[in-house]
Amino acid sequence: MGFDPLVEHERTRAALRAAVPRLVRLVRGVPDRDAASGVPVWTVGDVGAHLAAVYLAYGSAVSADGSVKWDEVLPAGDMAFIERITAMNDTSIGLISGAERGLLGDFLTGRAETFLRVTEGLAPDTPVAAPWYGQEVTLAAVTGLMLSESLVHGLDIARGARLPWPIGPDEARLVLGQILPTVMPLALDRAKARNVRIAFDLVIKGGLRLAVVVEDGTVTVTRDAPPRAYDCRITAAPTAFLLVSFRRTPIWKAIAGGRMRAGGRRPWLAMQLGELITTP
Repeated sequence: MGFDPLVEHERTRAALRAAVPRLVRLVRGVPDRDAASGVPVWTVGDVGAHLAAVYLAYGSAVSADGSVKWDEVLPAGDMAFIERITAMNDTSIGLISGAERGLLGDFLTGRAETFLRVTEGLAPDTPVAAPWYGQEVTLAAVTGLMLSESLVHGLDIARGARLPWPIGPDEARLVLGQILPTVMPLALDRAKARNVRIAFDLVIKGGLRLAVVVEDGTVTVTRDAPPRAYDCRITAAPTAFLLVSFRRTPIWKAIAGGRMRAGGRRPWLAMQLGELITTP
């Protein structure tokens, strides 16, 4: 039995609604915004500013309220995905600085409430302009991306502030199911994927299964795909795969802890998936 996109979308909205107050409490509880964060080049305050910029961008995208002047913040010229996102990230941390960083909790709360209110009742496949990607994506993907940013960057802040920040398997599974079909094709390193043909069976414990098929410079990601032959099966706990995908946990650590394993006809190809999909 396949998944129900509407049910999954509503569950993701509920997870985001629950994550925001937790994130806000974390941000307000940070003792030193200048402390190093879980992102090596950013302080805890930088991560908070980036999150505020993300919430601003997604809120602007779904409401078309003109709160972001995209021609002033988007990088100029044609860029590869990884270069474009890296440039946007660098810009984002400068949008909120100084005393404004002390008000991040209120900003995040307000923007999250606006996002959830504006998108209430909209279909998961509603197209949303995503200028930072240079194309439209679905509302389901945008909601999953907001949840992923909240969870992963919440962890970055918590690591810098030495505060707890658990990411539950249900939250992680929702993120993976909503964003991977959209983000993986965008993030594929097309040069590395040239002349590569590999079919991965990605099994996330708890019910999520994705067919990730790389074929000569392209990748398709399909939920609950029809039966086919796979070269490599990757089985992973949802939180472990989320953190490995975002480079927050080394893959060897997830494997050593029994949270990820590879199988199938050519299990050694599992490592190649992480090389083909780029991240900032």
